[in-house]
Amino acid sequence: MTGRAKIIGTGSYLPKRILTNKELEKIVETSDEWITTRTGIRSRRIAGAGEETSKMAAQAAIKALTMAGVTARELDMIIVGTITAEMVMPSCACLVQKEIGAENAFAFDVSAACSGFAYALEIADRYLKNAPDMKILLIGAETLSARVNWQDRNTCILFGDGAGACVVTGSKDENGLLASQLYSDGRLWQLLSLDAVPRRYCPVVDYKTIPDRDSFCDGSAFNMVGKDVFKHAVREMGDAVENLLKREGITVDDIDLMIPHQANIRILKSLAERVNLPFEKVYTTIQKYGNSSAASLPIALDEANREGRLQKGDLLLFSVFGGGFTWGVVLLRW
Repeated sequence: MTGRAKIIGTGSYLPKRILTNKELEKIVETSDEWITTRTGIRSRRIAGAGEETSKMAAQAAIKALTMAGVTARELDMIIVGTITAEMVMPSCACLVQKEIGAENAFAFDVSAACSGFAYALEIADRYLKNAPDMKILLIGAETLSARVNWQDRNTCILFGDGAGACVVTGSKDENGLLASQLYSDGRLWQLLSLDAVPRRYCPVVDYKTIPDRDSFCDGSAFNMVGKDVFKHAVREMGDAVENLLKREGITVDDIDLMIPHQANIRILKSLAERVNLPFEKVYTTIQKYGNSSAASLPIALDEANREGRLQKGDLLLFSVFGGGFTWGVVLLRW
C-alpha cells in the first residue's frame, strides 16, 4: 500500500542551558537522589533569550529538511504539536513557516499536550493516503520552563524545553506508518492541566531568575496529581499497545525498538513490563532532557536515528500519554 506516511528526515534542537538536579537543590526543597530515584531525570534543558518555541522548532525543522533533501519551498504542510506557543494567534506553525521560508505550505498547530507529535503524524498519514506526493513537516516543540511554578517541587523537577521534527511523504514501498490508534478522555482533565496564559505571551524564563516567584506566568503553571497520572499512563498506554498489536497480528517480540514519550523512567519501565517488552528495546532520553511534552518523542527519534539505532525495515513502536487526557500508539516500519 502506498501513500502511508514515511519519515525521510529527522532533526532536533535543544537549548544550550543545562539545569542539573544539583542546581535544583538550591531552588526548591529536593535532592538529586530524590529526583533521580523517582523520575530518572538527572538534568533538563532550559530555553533562554532567542530560544522561543517557534525559533527552536525552526532549528529542528532545518535539520530535518537537510537530512531529507527537501527545501522549505517544497513543503506542502506544516504541523506543530505544542502547548507553549508564544502567542495564541498566529500559530507556532505559521511562525515556523515564516522563519524557514516555507511560503508554499499551509500551517497549523495541534494541541494534544505530550501526545501532540503522534496526533500530528496521524493527521499527516491521512493526508498522504489521498495525496502521497505531499511533503509534510511535523514538529513537536515546547518551552515548558516558562509554564512551571519553580516553587512546586512536584512539577518543576520534571519539565524541560526543546524541539524535534521530521519530514514525511507518501511511502512507495512497505515502509512507513502501518497502524495507529489515538485516544482521549476529557473527564480526567483535572489530574493534569495548564491554565490559559493571562497575558499576550509568556516570556521564556531566564535561568538566572528561576528562584523568583515572578519567573513564571501567574495562573498558568502546571497542575498535576502525580500518582493518578502515573496509574492512568501505565494502564492506558499498556492497553493501547496490546490492543494495536493484537489488531495487527503482531507480537511484542516483533518490535525492534519502542520510542515512548519521555515522561518518567518508572512509567517507561512499568509500561515495558506491562507489555512484556525487554527494557533494552526502549529508547530513553529522560535522564538528559526531562519531560519536554510534545517535543520528547521527536527528539528521541532524531537521536536514535543519528546514533544508528534505526535500520531500514525495523519495526518501531511510538507510545504517548499527555494532559487531556490524550494518548495513543503508532506502529511504523522504518
